[in-house]
Amino acid sequence: MTISPPLTVHLTPMRRRHVRSVLRIEEQVYPRPWSQTLFLSELALRSTRSYFVARVGRDVVGYAGLMLSMEDGHVTTIAVAPKWHRHQIGTRLLLALAREALDRDARNLTLEVRLSSKGAQFLYRRFGFAPVGVRKNYYPETNEDALVMWVHGIDTADYAGLLTRIEHGINGETVYDEPRRR
Repeated sequence: MTISPPLTVHLTPMRRRHVRSVLRIEEQVYPRPWSQTLFLSELALRSTRSYFVARVGRDVVGYAGLMLSMEDGHVTTIAVAPKWHRHQIGTRLLLALAREALDRDARNLTLEVRLSSKGAQFLYRRFGFAPVGVRKNYYPETNEDALVMWVHGIDTADYAGLLTRIEHGINGETVYDEPRRR
């Protein structure tokens, strides 16, 4: 793993004003990007959705989303602009999602990831996610299968310790532009 120089990354809840920048990243990293309409409809569902953007300076460099359903949090999307890969942006975003899930009383997290996306799978495993199955042809634009991953018991002291260790391993500073709910 390449160690990047210390970086200050600002995390803030995604707003309409961020969507244009998010779409630019979306188009760079996904074969079938989400539309502006889809992002705006997700942002409108505040009681069950939570989206964050990561900024370096004035530039949006990544984003992530969470959907809540009873005691489960589902990572709907996470992406980092290619030129910002290997700067721990994804790690910071996933920490924000995990903490948001906890703030909203989730006990578990789940997601789907492309079978070919080994880097993302490595990140998710660091957060305790484990494979539980495969969804065949989940990504219709490429007919690629998705690996379904879960982490249970995110509301435990052990998981809180894991999140703290991950956070302490980040090189640089993460600034939450709006205070997190507690």
